[in-house]
This record gives sequence, structure tokens and C-alpha cells, in this order.
Amino acid sequence: MSLTRNAEAAASEAKNSRWLELLARAGFIGYGIVHLLFAWLALQIAFGKSGEEGNQNGALRTLGAQPMGKFLLITIAVGLVAMAIWQALEAAVGHRALRGRDRLLERITSVVRTVVFLWLAWTAVKVFQDASANASDQQEALSAKLMASTGGRWLVALAGLVLAIVGIGMVVYGLKKKFEKNLKTGEMSPKTHTLARRLGMAGYAARGAVFAVAGILVVVAAVKYDPEKARGLDAALRTLRDQPWGPVILALMALGITAFGIYCFLQSRYRKV
Repeated sequence: MSLTRNAEAAASEAKNSRWLELLARAGFIGYGIVHLLFAWLALQIAFGKSGEEGNQNGALRTLGAQPMGKFLLITIAVGLVAMAIWQALEAAVGHRALRGRDRLLERITSVVRTVVFLWLAWTAVKVFQDASANASDQQEALSAKLMASTGGRWLVALAGLVLAIVGIGMVVYGLKKKFEKNLKTGEMSPKTHTLARRLGMAGYAARGAVFAVAGILVVVAAVKYDPEKARGLDAALRTLRDQPWGPVILALMALGITAFGIYCFLQSRYRKV
């Protein structure tokens, strides 16, 4: 028990590190930039003007091609790693204000965030090295390989179902304004609080909708054995564009993702870290 207590004490001390907090807050700025670029790509896809991937990988590649882009990629990667460490510590010893099922769910969510932040950081490093292949092509190739067997098709379908559920959960999370519990609302002015609420609601709803569509497409790909549909967010955006009123819907989603990017900037100041 003493070893467990010592480990928890060490984790708590690390979680309260001032340097970790500063890097995590900087990470939110990088995360916001990635989503603003993602929104720009989605808008380009809506009107048939983008050859780049419509996902975070495409956003990072777009950033890397700009002046000072390489420096920004590494800066963002460092911030994302700090965010991943912070969320890993939250999963291990955090969310103590909650009890029972609520705390368990928050800790699981922190695990998911840890994986997402690490994946984005790794992608940023690969783009910096000019070694990042097209992520959508990679996902399609992996899906095709898995679909070669019945068990693999079930696995792909399950992954798509989980992605769709996560997307729906994200929409609910935003519309119910559950994100507010993670903000220092007491330090906000009334106008800033209202702005944060509206940006969070629009941002989470838009991101969740895109993830849900991507998940549904993966399930359809598994059922119909069509790996081309299992290309993640890029396929979701392009499929939406090709529907009646698709460009308009996709443009609205791009605005929602833009809202999330701006919300990330607010989180860099007001998020409880």
C-alpha cells in the first residue's frame, strides 16, 4: 500500500508542476491552430478546391508548408506531449472531486485524450521529418487488409461503431454544456463566459457530427466490403459534400470546427489544469 501511496503522491506532484501547466496551456493554442486549419480544409473541400486531406494530418501538413511552419510543428508537438502527460496523470490520480461512476467515466475520457494528443504529437513530428504519408490512404489500406477475413470485417465494423458512438457522445457533451465544468468560469467576465459557452457548444457539436459520420462510413465499408469508404474524417467530409445541400452543411460544420479552434484558445487561459 505504501508503494501505491508513494506512486500516487509522485503523480500528484507531477500533475501540479508549474512547467507542465504552462506547456499544457501552450498546447491548447497549438490544438486550436490545428482545428482552425482543419476547418479551412473542410471549407475548401465543401467547394471542391482542396487536394489536401480533410483531417488533422492534412492540417499539420498545411501548417508545415508555411513560413516558420517547421518551427511551429515542433512547438505544437511539445505542447501536445505536455497535454498528453497531463491527461495521463488525470487518468491515474485526477478527477478527485467526482465519485463513483462519474469519476470512472472522466478517467476513461482522460485516457482517450492522452492517446489523441500523443497521436497528434507523433503526426506533427512525422510531418516535420517529411515522412508523413497520406493518413487516409494508410487507413484505407489497413481496412482492406483487415477486411480480407470475416473476423477482420467485424473488427472494422466495431471500430466504426465506437467512432460513431464517440461522435454522438461529443455532440451530447457539447449541447449539454458539460465542458463548462472543466473551465474556471469564476474568473471569466459574463461576456467571456457566454462566448466560451457558445463556442464550446458549436465546436463540440460540429466535431462530434464529423466523427459520427466517419464512424458510420467505416461501418458501411465493413458491411459492403468497400475499403475506399473507410478513410476516416477525410471520407466523411467528402461524402457530406456530395449530398444534396452538402456544401452548405459542410460549410456550417467548418464554422463549428472554427468555433472549437477559438474555444481552445480560451481553454489555454481558463481550463482547469
